Amino acid sequence: QSQVFDAGDYFGIMQVEEVDEEEEGDEEMEEELKKKPNPGNEPCFKVIVTNENGLQASNPDSIFLIDHAWTYRVEHARQQLLQVPGLLHRMTNLMGIDFHGEIPDEGSIEQVLQEMWKYNQTYQLSQGTAEEKVPVWYIMDEFGSRIQHSDQPSFATAPLFYMPQQIAYTVLWPLRDLETGDEVTRDYAYGEPDRLIRKCVLLPWVPNEVLDVNCFTPEPSDEHYQAILAENKEKLPVMINPPVYDKDKVFKVFTDIQQVLNNLTHPRFVFTDHEGEADILYNFSHFKDYRKLSEERPEVMLNQFPCENLLTVKDCLASISRRAGGPDGPRWLPRTFNLQTELPQFISYFQQRDRRGEDNHWICKPWNLARSLDTHITNSLNNIIRHRESSPKVVCKYIENPVLFHREDVGMVKFDIRYVVLLRSIKPLKLYIYDVFWLRFSNRAFSLDDLDDYEKHFTVMNYAPGVTLKQVHCEEFIPLFEKQYPEHPWTTVQANIFKAFAELFQVASAKPAPLGICDYPSSRAIYAVDLMLKWDTSRDGKRIMQPQILEVNFNPDCDRACKYHPTFFNDVFSTLFLDEADSCHVTCIV
Repeated sequence: QSQVFDAGDYFGIMQVEEVDEEEEGDEEMEEELKKKPNPGNEPCFKVIVTNENGLQASNPDSIFLIDHAWTYRVEHARQQLLQVPGLLHRMTNLMGIDFHGEIPDEGSIEQVLQEMWKYNQTYQLSQGTAEEKVPVWYIMDEFGSRIQHSDQPSFATAPLFYMPQQIAYTVLWPLRDLETGDEVTRDYAYGEPDRLIRKCVLLPWVPNEVLDVNCFTPEPSDEHYQAILAENKEKLPVMINPPVYDKDKVFKVFTDIQQVLNNLTHPRFVFTDHEGEADILYNFSHFKDYRKLSEERPEVMLNQFPCENLLTVKDCLASISRRAGGPDGPRWLPRTFNLQTELPQFISYFQQRDRRGEDNHWICKPWNLARSLDTHITNSLNNIIRHRESSPKVVCKYIENPVLFHREDVGMVKFDIRYVVLLRSIKPLKLYIYDVFWLRFSNRAFSLDDLDDYEKHFTVMNYAPGVTLKQVHCEEFIPLFEKQYPEHPWTTVQANIFKAFAELFQVASAKPAPLGICDYPSSRAIYAVDLMLKWDTSRDGKRIMQPQILEVNFNPDCDRACKYHPTFFNDVFSTLFLDEADSCHVTCIV
């Protein structure tokens, strides 16, 4: 409040000089220096207590604020270093990177983007839109950034958002009494008691091999799934008999989904505003209390299954999929690690690939945000390790050899495919695919560089302002695709895609809830499955297009479907609720 800048009365920043290399008999020391990352390049600093009276932990005045030099979201970092006057200069100085020019150059920017993961801290706001909740990263000023790590820290730090100024600071306070000359340190792996995980979390500052850890990731324990159920506050249904309806019954539908209200015109469905009299609940948000519904109104059908989050949440999707493949999981899912629970296995896998000279591009995704928000592609291990601190994430092998599509205006671009999948029942498993699929394309030619170039690496364009959305209908796409890849007829490609879907739903329903999707006879659902194709080699050495399932979406946006296929929801409702699939644009795959 009173803007008192008195840190200089208590602390000093000292530059640590390395021992002069010409001294005799100090070969061991020299060897140690050579092992260090870029030896002798960056100056080493320490912060020490300079006040002659030291600092008392119990003194209310022993609390300090640290300014933040740079606050940003990862996807804007490069642009800001290029455009904000003085920013690149300040960051290269702070990080000990040589930069002499006046004009920002690509080389220096790349170095800052690499090195910044040793300096970054993060917080996220707990309110606002999905976009506003994306984690913010910040770099403390020169004083804060020079506080070194210790396993027995003398100080603690925490970010503080000061509402009156709308500014974040870092609060710094002593954990014990300190004398003049004592070093100010903090624990860079604060709050992590496990020794192995600490070693992993500290890798950006203390390089280490974690190769002795087995990178095999078995499926998590039953308790893991029980804990997810509890966290979701979902109550499982009691056993019921499958409801039986008259052949010509007209069903009352209660829904809050505008696309259904506007497009469902089938004569055997009418809308009601009263949830209590509905035969079918078609809700946009997640239903939680299946127990109550199954006890009181077992005949009411609904558009979701208990425990379907095992498919729709990315870390669960990866763990249940392990039921369908060897140690690396099934061929139809990119190799995935849960950064919260499988960090050592991931680092071990990354380092082994690195050793073998294999591609090491990875994509970091939050467990539960859609539309590619807070999703980052990188080949920097430090970057991935630090992303774990922001929000729960999985890291998936980035598809480095995708099947590309030639766009006249652009060249060879990435594309992904969305299928709508209709799940009629779990026992017996009945799965249909809507006969139309949707395509999304990147806007720039693909190459494994410029990893922060959204329009080169991502295909979700309909949410970005001012970005063009390339649309190709599937009927136009198939002949174009077969012309580009004559040895790969679409019927074969699609048969492989359907085989992957069938396997996924088989493993998702192979175990009883909460280890699998719950077999509730009144449940039905539609999901959108997004996938890409990558080049792979079959067991007999042939080059094949291998489907890669990227994610499964609950209650997908069916705007395009309704626009071009007005009978879309009539088909969905007939298939799911009337069991009249024959007259609909759907194909039964299981």
